[in-house]
Amino acid sequence: MPSSPQPSANPPAAGLRPELVAATSVAQLAGIGSCRIDWLGGSAAADEVSVTGIDLRAQGIIEGDLFAALPGTRAHGASFAQQALEQGATAILTDQSGWELLAAASGTTGSGTTALGTTRVPVPVLIHPAPREILGEVSATIYGHPSEKMKIVGITGTSGKTTTSYLLEAALTAGGRSPALVGTIETRIRGRRVPSALTTPEAPQLHALFAVMAEQGIDTVVMEVSSHALALGRVDGVRFDIGAFTNLSQDHLDFHKDFDDYFAAKARLFDSASAVRAATAVICIDDTWGQQMAHIARVDRVDPDQQVVTVTTHPDADTSAAVHRGADKSVGWTAGNSHAEATGGQRFALEGPTGDVYEASIRLPGRYNVANTAVAVAAAARLGVPVEDALNGIATVDVPGRVQRIDRGQDFLVVVDYAHKPAAIEAVLATLRAQMRAQGPGRIAIVVGAGGDRDTGKRTLMGDAAARGADLVIVTDDNPRTEDPAAIRAAVLAGAAQVPESERGEVREVGDRAAAIAEAVAWARSGDVVLVAGKGHESGQEIDGVKYPFDDRDVASAAIDRVVGGAQ
Repeated sequence: MPSSPQPSANPPAAGLRPELVAATSVAQLAGIGSCRIDWLGGSAAADEVSVTGIDLRAQGIIEGDLFAALPGTRAHGASFAQQALEQGATAILTDQSGWELLAAASGTTGSGTTALGTTRVPVPVLIHPAPREILGEVSATIYGHPSEKMKIVGITGTSGKTTTSYLLEAALTAGGRSPALVGTIETRIRGRRVPSALTTPEAPQLHALFAVMAEQGIDTVVMEVSSHALALGRVDGVRFDIGAFTNLSQDHLDFHKDFDDYFAAKARLFDSASAVRAATAVICIDDTWGQQMAHIARVDRVDPDQQVVTVTTHPDADTSAAVHRGADKSVGWTAGNSHAEATGGQRFALEGPTGDVYEASIRLPGRYNVANTAVAVAAAARLGVPVEDALNGIATVDVPGRVQRIDRGQDFLVVVDYAHKPAAIEAVLATLRAQMRAQGPGRIAIVVGAGGDRDTGKRTLMGDAAARGADLVIVTDDNPRTEDPAAIRAAVLAGAAQVPESERGEVREVGDRAAAIAEAVAWARSGDVVLVAGKGHESGQEIDGVKYPFDDRDVASAAIDRVVGGAQ
């Protein structure tokens, strides 16, 4: 049974933990999913053994934790139980296979009668057929359901999650709320920045993070929600107040069996059959997937016309008119035509649900960023932030590694962007081309590669998009990981070669990424644009399992300095 809160042990470097935690009995946790309880090292009453934290990494365990020993692709988590117990785990959650490994390691064949390794007291083992399915709810229970103490906004989609989350965080801050951010680039709590290993943390770390945020007075959490997180249950146990959808295009088909499976994973944030369905949906319906998602979100709503908010940047298109102009027109947001500004940003009119029109200005180029802005404003408004305040906050935002200008005094533009999907490459090249036309003649170079151990089907498509949109394509290495870099480059080059010669730019291959960036910068003349795509904010390059320091922004800056210095 829960006891009064007690100070937790010092949190490990790998994750944040709340200062105060209430002990939760193993008996209570076993009730989640009707777990069977067996014992290692004797037996005791399940309601007399408590836990004060949880982790699925043995090295992350601290005194009083529940060790979630899950089956993995390379090894079963139960194989690391000895380390977890030595570090202070008081209970284990696993499946039948994990229990058999534990029993064998302790020298038993049934309920444990001897301790595993150095275990000094009986250890309860919660056994569930699919422990990952209950991991989120177990984690939420251990940390006191912290997501229910704040407003949680989950943002999903192929592109735009990071940008929309930064825009929304700024809007909420300007509106007087105290938001925190969880995403691809970083986790941020009251100005404290923590690097992110995953777009969406695993459930134990996520709920611990929520508990920390609640302790520190955070009232709203803006978080990116990846398809992996939705499919693997990382956000299970989270109570989402708002679920936002940006768009969908090809990505992660190395993980999802097909595009429909990819879409279905995203739809868990909106589907009535899902345990993580958000109370309110904010959905961009600029593509057919968004329109389909809006239909899914409306099913079984008490008031679908108020609980599903649509956003569009082209409301007159036949594909979106029925969705946006139909029964839910009262909650639709419409972005008008955008006008480029000399600073590289843009301004546009944004029509609200009641017909009020607001003047919006953002520091980011591209029509897709107009859509991201509209989603952020719509979400902020649902949380009670005045639209004028939201837009004032958004007008100040720059997003690391998203169409980020590198200015070292050169007379050509260098941009670093995270675009690593075919549609994203196409969109950012089109944006830069349109911006360049407004300012005069010029050429575009793109430095592009594809990541190893990821969706192989998008590589040729990336090469195709780059060759069609740029005057110079330099194919280089991204994060090869464990794959042969030359083979990855060959696939991207093959995509570029498929484009008719009359429709494509010059194509080069430069394997070394720093050399490729330097070559593109050296190629540029006054008025040209160099786009370094793929890694954006990342500060490392993973090659053969080793991550080396590498930041496109720093490398591009150095290359520009050499050119500018040489011209003086």
